[in-house]
Amino acid sequence: MTETLHTIGRAPPPSFEEARNKRQKVRAAGLDPNHWYAVEYARAVPPGKVVEVVFWRRSVAVFRGEDGALRAIDNRCAHRQLKLSGGRVEGCNVVCPYHGWEYGGDGKLCKVPHELFGKPLPKIELRHYPVRERYGLVWVFFGDPARADATPMPEIPELDGPKPWAKLLVDFTWKAHHSMIIDNVSDFTHAYLHRRFRPFTDSTLTDLRVEGDRVYVSYDTKVADGPLMKHFVDRKRTNINAMTLCYQYPYQWSDTDGKIKDWCFCLPIDEQTTRAFFLFYFDGFKIPGLPLQIPRQVMEPVLGIAKQVVFKPLLEEDGVAVEAEQDGYNRHWQAPIAELNPAVHAFQALTIRKWEEYLASSSGRLAEAR
Repeated sequence: MTETLHTIGRAPPPSFEEARNKRQKVRAAGLDPNHWYAVEYARAVPPGKVVEVVFWRRSVAVFRGEDGALRAIDNRCAHRQLKLSGGRVEGCNVVCPYHGWEYGGDGKLCKVPHELFGKPLPKIELRHYPVRERYGLVWVFFGDPARADATPMPEIPELDGPKPWAKLLVDFTWKAHHSMIIDNVSDFTHAYLHRRFRPFTDSTLTDLRVEGDRVYVSYDTKVADGPLMKHFVDRKRTNINAMTLCYQYPYQWSDTDGKIKDWCFCLPIDEQTTRAFFLFYFDGFKIPGLPLQIPRQVMEPVLGIAKQVVFKPLLEEDGVAVEAEQDGYNRHWQAPIAELNPAVHAFQALTIRKWEEYLASSSGRLAEAR
């Protein structure tokens, strides 16, 4: 009851324009929509399925037609503004659940099944978005569509070749700003949080470089030192005493000796909600107790087990932490900044700069004015 009473009347955190310091700015910044964003698992959108995805409060209907192609349009019917994601897919079109108005992947209204009262079919065109499928994920370009083809997606050659590495995907939707997640996954000072799983221990920052829209960070650290994972990592083939990470705006990746790699793809839903996709991939594991590699054809089942007993519960610890951090920020956003790690300051400066650049652009000014 006391906390509830104290909460009443408390001012909310400032907007980006109102922010007075770096922490307030980064916790209000969006992500530039002129990039490709992972929005859903490809398997979650089979032919005939429509789903809702949200980017910075913008709702988009993603659907797959009977031809297998993905499409993405604004998630609203122009008639009564119902969400099209509540409807169904017929052929290669999406149909509103209320009056049956039908839209193609180009956003154009193509059919109204009821009486038109002597009027022609309305000329209506919803916004449509470039969409792709790669690495088991659906990707949408929410920005200027003219820039989509020239904007690179994350390139993972280890998953594209004739002998792709074994991989696992896991995602979470956390009640936390996307910058808190980027801080978390690249800042190894929080080893205490993971004292049960020990994914990294005894970390020392050895390098910090800002190059354009990237922040590179290197640590001397003990990698995969937990009670289970340490038995699967081949220490003769892999240097597990160092790791390189990069905030490659708006994505994050890490690399342990070219043998253990991962990416984090953040989908900013709003100022306090983020869906994060984690993609881990491995050159190989050893059979515990033996100097033999696990056959590549059985790596995926092994990773399926590891996902449930290690990776998912490990990342759930991060989720609890960033949600608690968001709650703490909401209550104490006026408190002084007490961040020690220079890498975190570099991550935050990049996020702020990119959001300022977007807002200053013509597309940013137009989008924010809507």
